[in-house]
Amino acid sequence: MCDYSLMGIPNRLAVEREQLVLREFRTGSKGLASPLDLDPTNSPLEQPKTLWARLKLFINPPERPPVPAVCIPPGAQLALEDIPASLQRALGVSPIELVTFTQIKADNNNFGQLEEPDIYRDAVRFRQGQEVRLQDLCEGQRMWVMSLVGAEASEPVREAVSRP
Repeated sequence: MCDYSLMGIPNRLAVEREQLVLREFRTGSKGLASPLDLDPTNSPLEQPKTLWARLKLFINPPERPPVPAVCIPPGAQLALEDIPASLQRALGVSPIELVTFTQIKADNNNFGQLEEPDIYRDAVRFRQGQEVRLQDLCEGQRMWVMSLVGAEASEPVREAVSRP
């Protein structure tokens, strides 16, 4: 769904056929957001009519609501765009690929190192079986939610990680 590192961020579920973009949230974690939520011109503000009102607005701009993270259930199908050339070569993929959204195990990452449990588990799985965490993709990378059919209806069971 959404990495636990994004749980302090307002969030919502993905909608089929919507475009999403990978961005870094205030927590320092990468996650998905709607380009419509990122564009400040989408929330029309009433323009002040007097010079004094414009000056007050300039000095004290209104607070914009925080950009919500878009959560995707594991098993959802995405069209991943803008795949960097280095990742294309490493995985043997094209610039645009159909991928499956997944959550990797807490102790399974590309570098073979044990990480904090429940952090940075959101990933995409390519058709050849390679999994890449969202944290390892480029900010600004675009993807389309192609299908939520076949996605898990609930949050996956959290795995217990024993500490020595």
